[in-house]
Amino acid sequence: MATGFYKVPPAVNEPVKSYAPNSAERIELLAMYKKMYSENIDIPFYIGSEEIRTGNTVSIHPPHDTKHTIGQYHLAEKEHVEKAIETAMAARKKWANMPWESRAAIFLKAAELLAGPYRAKLNAATMLAQSKNVMQAEIDAACELIDFFKFNVQFMTEIYQNQPISSPGIWNRMEYRALEGFVYAITPFNFTSIAANLSAAPAMMGNVILWKPARTQVYSAKVLMDLFKEAGLPDGVINMVTGSAQMITEVVLDHKDFGGIHFTGSTGVFNSFWDNIGTNVRKGIYKSYPRIVGETGGKDFIWMHASADAKQVATAMSRGAFEYQGQKCSAASRAYIPKSKWNEVLKFVESDLKDMKMGSPEDTSNFINAVIDNRAFEKLSNFIDDAKRDNDAEIVVGGNYDDSKGYFIEPTVILAKTPDYKTMHMELFGPILSVYVYDDEKWEETLKLVNDTSPYALTGAIFSADRYIIDIATDALEDAAGNFYINDKPTGAVVGQQPFGGARGSGTNDKAGSVWNLLRWVSNRTIKETFVPPTDYKYPFLEQ
Repeated sequence: MATGFYKVPPAVNEPVKSYAPNSAERIELLAMYKKMYSENIDIPFYIGSEEIRTGNTVSIHPPHDTKHTIGQYHLAEKEHVEKAIETAMAARKKWANMPWESRAAIFLKAAELLAGPYRAKLNAATMLAQSKNVMQAEIDAACELIDFFKFNVQFMTEIYQNQPISSPGIWNRMEYRALEGFVYAITPFNFTSIAANLSAAPAMMGNVILWKPARTQVYSAKVLMDLFKEAGLPDGVINMVTGSAQMITEVVLDHKDFGGIHFTGSTGVFNSFWDNIGTNVRKGIYKSYPRIVGETGGKDFIWMHASADAKQVATAMSRGAFEYQGQKCSAASRAYIPKSKWNEVLKFVESDLKDMKMGSPEDTSNFINAVIDNRAFEKLSNFIDDAKRDNDAEIVVGGNYDDSKGYFIEPTVILAKTPDYKTMHMELFGPILSVYVYDDEKWEETLKLVNDTSPYALTGAIFSADRYIIDIATDALEDAAGNFYINDKPTGAVVGQQPFGGARGSGTNDKAGSVWNLLRWVSNRTIKETFVPPTDYKYPFLEQ
């Protein structure tokens, strides 16, 4: 077999297609959407080479068209989860021992397949079952995932190239091994790219995976499994199991071969994992301390100084809070606006929201689509109803909702009369933005409010035209956001440009799409080789 120090193709960000009227990509995507809308797909779960159908199914309905059925998926039982773990562990040694360049080639091929023949299919699946408009699907399911594949391959080579120094007569080496066990990937509905990356990133480093996608993301997860298979991923490396989250998690966390968890979801669920894993560590169940990597909740902010431009801030609010119905971990959820600028900012936001259309993603003129499911709809509509009744809040824009056709929540702006009103600190995960108006001269005090009000620290943005103010605010909010934006909305992190993740109640800040995340999925072994070993135990200092 030929050997060499291989250089992977340099990673560059995938260009975002425009989907302009009459463009080839728009015609192809909408045709694919219509085709998939008219089908009724039966989705198995995947263990090794098997596609398993139990007959115990859950139907799938577009969130924007809840009376229409596009398919169903099958639910696993406990024995299937145990079988998935056994299958993964049986595949582990061969996969971990595969040359790194062969693993790289699989995911580079996946990137090329997604950039070409899978682009319309994965985007359409994301539009259809997760209710994303054309652009939100494109930047997520296509571009970000292509970037994850390509940049992670590049980051992997950087890790392997990081080697210790050697002394004369000695060769020191660092080996980056896969974990001694399997990785449990639990993925969210809101980003198809995150769902794939949480499985693919550990797999790229030689690990085997049990993947449980969100129940509302199973449709696009099926397309991802097709993509992995066509790219040449061996059977058993990524095993996708759908079913009761509680049951699957109990089986996984109690297994002796559990090696780590890669998670995006709620803070409460993530906290429960720490409790369960800690208990099992004390019981001595595991071979090693499991890796716990998670990105959880957020209460992301926009802070405006009086020197900032009102139109720029309003645009950041409209885009940052309402793109994909505010269902982004990074979405702007609270804003702090100086009193002297509030009326002007509000006027621009009102104009934006009045212009936004809401409906099915199939109509590309719709900026707003449906929230993901009935639970989200009820939760968000209850917050809106409370704001209509509460003396400490006032709805200044929006406030309507309707589930007769789909789960539609109108983009809503709540004016909080107090900085601790519940929607200023509770995560809502929907198209609701809460605003607190502060006295201009109290801008430094307001920075403390921003820092102290929320238990989260995921993303945040500040706006100012004064460089001194920017520096002061950046220092004051040092711990308030893992992704911090100056004069920009707090969303839209790009792989390779803004590694993503936060701390506090927002997770372990291991930065998805970065070398730091990949390092969590290897177990280092230092190797020291001495070419001519000594033959006398005595050191010079012993001589008289």
